[in-house]
Amino acid sequence: MATRPLFDVGVLRDTLLPNLGFHAALAVPVYLIGRGTDTFEAKDYLWPSGMVANAWWSALGRPVLLDGVPVDTVWKSISYPGKLILTGVTLWGGRLFYRILSRRLKRGTDDARYKPLHQDPKAWNSAIWKTFFPEAIVQAFITLPFTAPFKLTPVLRCPDDARGVLAAVAVGLFSAGFALEVLADFQLDNHKQRGDEGILTDGVWSIVRHPKYVAVSHVPKSASQIRGTGPTVAVLMRPISYLGDTLLHASFPILLFAYDLLNPYTLLGPLANWYFLRHVGGDKENEASQEERYRAEDPVKLLEFTEYKMEKNSFWPSPNEVANKWLWAVIGAGAAGSVLEMFVRARF
Repeated sequence: MATRPLFDVGVLRDTLLPNLGFHAALAVPVYLIGRGTDTFEAKDYLWPSGMVANAWWSALGRPVLLDGVPVDTVWKSISYPGKLILTGVTLWGGRLFYRILSRRLKRGTDDARYKPLHQDPKAWNSAIWKTFFPEAIVQAFITLPFTAPFKLTPVLRCPDDARGVLAAVAVGLFSAGFALEVLADFQLDNHKQRGDEGILTDGVWSIVRHPKYVAVSHVPKSASQIRGTGPTVAVLMRPISYLGDTLLHASFPILLFAYDLLNPYTLLGPLANWYFLRHVGGDKENEASQEERYRAEDPVKLLEFTEYKMEKNSFWPSPNEVANKWLWAVIGAGAAGSVLEMFVRARF
């Protein structure tokens, strides 16, 4: 493949447009399945699984099915960092998909966040435009670091003396983010099993208020808004990850740079993920919803939550957390991940 300039519109044509087509093509059948079963949560399954599928399609599916190259030949041609990316994406997406599915199996019904939409007989008519396609666009940007390495010629070279350090940092960030989400899920489940008394503020939840994904819903607050007599509110709902997810997605471009696989356009992936978390389906909307619910249902929790907001940052840990043992536990998990990856790389 011929070398291209640092910034070339053709690069987006060869990467972003195929991503858009892939995720839009997945959104349509999932929308039809969701509509046929009246399950708005169907789109939540697509968030992690669609991105994992796109990564594997770009690395393996496209050359095998479209170009006719044998599977073993394609697999052998994928470099070690390429396989590392596929492993990371699969771990992230597989864990999140399992989490969403297991919660659905326990409930047996659609998530309570979608109750307002079930009350509107016309909600499905606009869901494809307000929810499924917008999220497909976001996914197309987020998956750039997962797919571009298998389609583009890299244009940035990493300094030799920084290569090992950056590779270790990338794997460490991924491992720390992954550990943060796993621990947050485990501690939240234990908290609920104990009766869900009060606000969970210990464990990794003592580092920041949003260490992992939480249910965020951009839904109308009243039936009048659903039926169109109130202000129009876009519907964007999914399980959203914060600090852990940000660390995970930030690790991929760093890894690409360490192995001379970085194209500047892949930086749009973590930037799109961060922007979506903070400004589209972010913590401000979620916390406003929490406060409204606690104010109506549980004044004690409202007081605890108000104190929690005063003591802990929403997204990034404050300097005061340097003495927090859970912060160091997460950092230790990141370091352990880097050591394990170096061992695997040396052996294989």
